Amino acid sequence: MGAFRRKRGLIGLALAGFLYSTAAPAVVRAADGKDGDTPPAKTETAKPGAARVDAPAPLTERERWMLDRMEQLEKRVAELEAKGQPAASSSIESVASQPSAVAPASAQPGVAGTAASGAVANPVSPASVSAAVGPQEKAAPKPTKAEPFAFADFTWLNGNARTKDTPYATSFFTPEIRADVDYNYSFNHPKDDTISGSSEVFRSNEVHVTQLGVGGDFHYDNVRARLMTQFGLYSQTTARNDASPARGQWNLDNAYRYVSEAYGGYHFNALHGINVDAGIFMSYVGLFSYYQFDNWAYQPSYVSSNTPWFFTGVRVQIFPTEHLKIEPWFVNGWQTYGRFNNRPGVGFQILWRPTGWLSILGNQYMLGEDALNTPGRIRYHIDDSIEVKYLDTPDNFVSKAAFSLTGDVGCEHGGGVSCYGNSVKGPKQSFVGFMLYNRLWFDHDRYGLTLGGGRINNPGRYLVLLPPINGATAASSTPYFTESPGDPFKAWDGSVTFDWMPSQYITFRSEFDHRAANVPYFSGPGGVTPTNCPTAPLVENICGTPGALVPGFTPDLKKIENRIGLSILVKF
Repeated sequence: MGAFRRKRGLIGLALAGFLYSTAAPAVVRAADGKDGDTPPAKTETAKPGAARVDAPAPLTERERWMLDRMEQLEKRVAELEAKGQPAASSSIESVASQPSAVAPASAQPGVAGTAASGAVANPVSPASVSAAVGPQEKAAPKPTKAEPFAFADFTWLNGNARTKDTPYATSFFTPEIRADVDYNYSFNHPKDDTISGSSEVFRSNEVHVTQLGVGGDFHYDNVRARLMTQFGLYSQTTARNDASPARGQWNLDNAYRYVSEAYGGYHFNALHGINVDAGIFMSYVGLFSYYQFDNWAYQPSYVSSNTPWFFTGVRVQIFPTEHLKIEPWFVNGWQTYGRFNNRPGVGFQILWRPTGWLSILGNQYMLGEDALNTPGRIRYHIDDSIEVKYLDTPDNFVSKAAFSLTGDVGCEHGGGVSCYGNSVKGPKQSFVGFMLYNRLWFDHDRYGLTLGGGRINNPGRYLVLLPPINGATAASSTPYFTESPGDPFKAWDGSVTFDWMPSQYITFRSEFDHRAANVPYFSGPGGVTPTNCPTAPLVENICGTPGALVPGFTPDLKKIENRIGLSILVKF
């Protein structure tokens, strides 16, 4: 320990000498007072020609910083001595001898505004020295443009995460962790526990991990990238709703099934920011987020559940002002990993938030040939939403209230169908729907209550989720539930959701859902899985080809489904 004390003494002497050398020019004055400074203070009589010493001048910022560092080093040495740990004394000495490495800019030698004492501890450039001497005007700070949508708190929005900060975020990486664990109980009591007709809920009377996501955002030198994984049921169920991997090779559904977002891009410092990204990114067509934590309800209505959660392609996010975003897309197709035919799709999003209580969102999609093996059938879709926060009283029991309204219109034409009704060009192929939700927050936003629902009319079933009968996928189809042009589908639903949110990072959610359709669609007591395979071996709960007819088997589908759900949703 004696070495510690000796080293501490050497550091103290070195610092004292440094402080003296830097302070001396400001303290020692010529007797005639012609040193160029202010007149000296009154002192005792001195001999002619001799120097006299004035009262010490105030410490500079650098000197104050050096003393503070000395105190910190003293405390650190004392802590090490108390713990009996070996000392890295050389590193302590190194820190003391290189103050400019950690000192504030205004306390570093050679920086404008500091004294040119001649006792500079570290070498500096001539330009720095010349800038340090003589009067100099400080450069006016450049005005910075406001960050888009940063002028208000938008965590109240449906489809937008309510977390206000991210633990462990750095200037290079902002981590993100999500967990969605749920239990659902269908009052239809399907014997195979399979729930159909939903892109969020898949099994009954069981606890399941719908999604476990680990990833985040990388950002450095204007370069950006994002990765979010999806382990759990989403890795199977989302991929089976995309038929594009059936065209060509390389198993695109397996290549991408474990990622929900994966893209890289660049940020341009123009306007209020321009981002160019390529990869897999969220579409937010239908307002609700793909991640249940961000939403007011767990099971969204059909307008959201039947429209795309993601796009694979290129997007350009343009922020002309802090209130507006314009986002063009060039994508492979409508929630697809690849193309269905020979033409990709294009579209754009417009997001306008003029105030903190209003958000208007428009999504437009067009020109994609999105029917497998049907070239020439072209899709158009318009999706518009408005969200209004009509009450904001943080200190009252009802602390906040808002509603969202979404309307969708779409159609297909060509390839044997028409947008305008049954004609010689084919049966009508259209999609019309809406959904409306109202949300109340209580007790400083610790509790939430959401009531809502909606309906759709789709005379061609071209966006209706296919029930997984005998393992049917979007690519395989099934004769038990046809999706041919002219097959009508009308459906409606309603839900009541109650949330307890003790922390901004977790939601305990309970929900009741009522869903109905004009044709048998929801899993009934008999389920949708064959119990035996009379003509083909059982492979992964599929009798022969996925979705194929199985002699002696009929799926049990009902027009009505009532269920309850309990979930724990986490986001860091």
